[in-house]
Amino acid sequence: MDTMNKMTPEQSKALISTLKGRFEKNGNRHQGIEWATVQAKLEARPEKLWSLNEMEKTGGEPDVVGDDKTTGEYLFIDCSTESPAGRRSLCYDREALDSRKENKPKDTVMDMAAAMGATILSEAQYRELQKFGNFDTKTSSWVETPADIRKLGGALFCDRRYNQIFVYHNGAESYYAARGMRCSVRV
Repeated sequence: MDTMNKMTPEQSKALISTLKGRFEKNGNRHQGIEWATVQAKLEARPEKLWSLNEMEKTGGEPDVVGDDKTTGEYLFIDCSTESPAGRRSLCYDREALDSRKENKPKDTVMDMAAAMGATILSEAQYRELQKFGNFDTKTSSWVETPADIRKLGGALFCDRRYNQIFVYHNGAESYYAARGMRCSVRV
């Protein structure tokens, strides 16, 4: 792990406290999961705790939304009501950014997620998240785009309007102040 991606013991303790509070407040997201086991995994994987801190710093409000019975991992997803404020106005990927001649955004969804040690949500994960509340009613979030769509220059994003989940397409090089990205981290 790079020394830049480390947290002090105080930072780790503060983040674990924040995550625990959110976990306890939103029990409907992780029924049957005990915080003590989640915390033990977080403490054993400081690089994952760092990734969750990056999600938190950019406004993502990460929380446990399930577990993988096969691997024993817990899945943390951004649970902020709207697409995280610190991860908006981004085009989809490096190819899209490089294709822009002017007015380039500060970063890409794929590069920022990778730098955080996270992955963007798939459409299926986005739909699962929506079972826990009404997310992205004023914003939208880029989602993992199938290679055949991306090859043709497009990318997908989702939002919730009229009590429905919508999937849309746009040129991958586009970016908007109200469109961001949600991440996931497995611990």
